[in-house]
Amino acid sequence: MLQLNHDRDKRLGEILMQKGLINEQDLQQALQIQKVTNERLGKTLIYMGLVSDKDITNILEFKLNVKRTKVSIEPDSALISILPEDLINRHNVMPVKKEGNKLTVAMTGSLNLTAMDDIRLVTGNEVVPLIVPEEVLEQGLKKYFGAAHVEKSLQDFEVLESETLQVDRTEDNLFNEAPIVRLVNSIIVDALKDGASDIHIEPRDKGARVRYRVDGILQEVIGNLTPRSQSAITSRIKILADLNIAEKRIPQDGRIKIRYNEHNIDLRISTMPTIFGEKVVIRILDQENGVFTLDQLGLDESQLQQIRSIINRSHGMVLLTGPTGSGKTTTLYAALNELNSSEKNIITIEDPVEYILQGINQIQVNAKAGLSFATGLRSVVRQDPDIIMVGEIRDFETAAIATQAASTGHLVLSTLHTTDASGALLRLIEMGVEPFRVASSVLAVAAQRLVRKICPMCRKSYTVSAKDPEFLFCELIDHQEIQLFDGSGCDYCNYTGYRGRTSLQEILIITDQIRTSLITMATTDKIKENAAAQGMVTLKEDGLRKAFNGTTTVREVMKVVPN
Repeated sequence: MLQLNHDRDKRLGEILMQKGLINEQDLQQALQIQKVTNERLGKTLIYMGLVSDKDITNILEFKLNVKRTKVSIEPDSALISILPEDLINRHNVMPVKKEGNKLTVAMTGSLNLTAMDDIRLVTGNEVVPLIVPEEVLEQGLKKYFGAAHVEKSLQDFEVLESETLQVDRTEDNLFNEAPIVRLVNSIIVDALKDGASDIHIEPRDKGARVRYRVDGILQEVIGNLTPRSQSAITSRIKILADLNIAEKRIPQDGRIKIRYNEHNIDLRISTMPTIFGEKVVIRILDQENGVFTLDQLGLDESQLQQIRSIINRSHGMVLLTGPTGSGKTTTLYAALNELNSSEKNIITIEDPVEYILQGINQIQVNAKAGLSFATGLRSVVRQDPDIIMVGEIRDFETAAIATQAASTGHLVLSTLHTTDASGALLRLIEMGVEPFRVASSVLAVAAQRLVRKICPMCRKSYTVSAKDPEFLFCELIDHQEIQLFDGSGCDYCNYTGYRGRTSLQEILIITDQIRTSLITMATTDKIKENAAAQGMVTLKEDGLRKAFNGTTTVREVMKVVPN
């Protein structure tokens, strides 16, 4: 057995009692729960709320002379191969460094003496434990074992039914056809747990990788899939999405409906041929948690009042503008959610329908059947609507019908792809809509961007001086230095410094002066100048306001706002 010095010969529970963090009754109760869950004692005590993760790691680091790190660990195939895979899986450990007869092993939670004993007996080395966050260890193991597990699955054909992922489509018993489902299930479930919006499965020259988009940023989760493994995963996903698995030369689009943790999840599948094979992107849409309210969009009180005042008009057009992925559809859904009532006939035409809104008539664009935004909108106006939502105005015909509807007693909500709010007005004119019709039908334009929020658990302040890029972006010429905020990284935010996203808004209200500018064909800059004179807060101003109050960082604002 390991010979531990001083406090190291005491078990974790005894040390916690000695420090007054728990009592004997707490310990016995935790041990009883541990017998059922098979979790480590430290994690059990944390789940019970008796101690914090910090309490556990502090004792391990300072009292038991155990090292701790928060940084990522890279798997070393030469080191990992010296331990049996079942031992690594059983104890959730990973060797990371070897110096002479000392083997440093990463593990999570409380000190696992049994694991250390087993590793010492197998390797004959002295074991030096390194405590890492659970997410860090899982990331390292996934990077190394991702491909290995697939290769093993392709050979042994052991069927493993998923207990957490249920696919509505059950014909042909697809979920039991091959054990490759284990990895596909794991990729999807892990993405859901991480709050990812997209999954990218990307073939490369000598393998493939899997990345998740979390809070708008792509993060690699598996980096060493072999081409054979990637091909098997792609085929499995294409079967579930009713795509042609034999056709690999052209892009394909499909859909998978699943149920996970009592939630209906919609997976939108897109495949695309590349020089190294088919790339797959899966868009994740939670049908039950996807619709926000206006209060959840990160708007300040004045912006909320402006938007609520606009969307409660009986007729006119409200436009949202911004690049793809800036949250325009989410904001439109939030507005419709607030307007929805049994007294109103609300009809949407979308491509695609991202979330189901109860009580609202939603139409899916179908180009193959001839149902475009324009043809669908022409029929919608004959359905006695009070409110119409058009997913996107792409051409003159759609723009003309939408502005006409807005001028004849309907409230029309839609989106455009322009850089800022003032640019959307001239974009309609460039499409061919008469300036006077734009001026008379449009009520307001809101330009939107998304930025990551600073993690509240590790937010800290720092000072920047006049030579720093952030300082120059803020344009505070009367200051020598300013105080800003960012995140240092912690378990809660997976050491990114950010957790969640919020929106930046530039709301342009169409006043008489703006209408005059449109009719006289003023430039975008002139319209923006007039709007600013009337109190419009620009995207940059809204971003800096959120940066100065600690909601986001100036670096995030700099990434999404043109200066």
